[in-house]
Amino acid sequence: MSITNIIATLEKLEKMHKSLLELAIAKTEHIKQGDMEKLDQIIKNEQAHIAAIDTLEQQRQSMVTDYLRAKGIALTDIPTVADVIDAASTTESAEALIDVRQRLMKVLETLKNQNDLNQKMVFNSLQMIHITLDAMRPSQQEQFNYSGAEVHRQSNISKKSFTEFKA
Repeated sequence: MSITNIIATLEKLEKMHKSLLELAIAKTEHIKQGDMEKLDQIIKNEQAHIAAIDTLEQQRQSMVTDYLRAKGIALTDIPTVADVIDAASTTESAEALIDVRQRLMKVLETLKNQNDLNQKMVFNSLQMIHITLDAMRPSQQEQFNYSGAEVHRQSNISKKSFTEFKA
């Protein structure tokens, strides 16, 4: 297993995450507009991206494991790209891995921030919906059935005899 294959897989992961970031940015606009149909389409598209990313990530882990085993390095946990960087035979390979890893991490951080923003926007929208619904509901005094206090007053009246009422 060569580092070149690992770098190629990391670059594919970077592309997929960039594409996922573009979807997240588009999702922000559709959340602002309240366009549920387009949001649904984006979510389906995101799920396809996530499945492809998962497949690439499994390939990356397999390649890293194979590379480290070929170098005679014992694995204790899930092998990482940092382990490959440490084990790289040339500085050029290590620098190429560092470069693609940093780019990928930058995209991941931007994607995380965008998703956090989308989550906050959806939460705020839901809060506004709840506030609006609460404002539209009649209060307990306006309801047509009796509240506990009204039922209590009614029961006191029914306990009085006919002679206790004033004309």
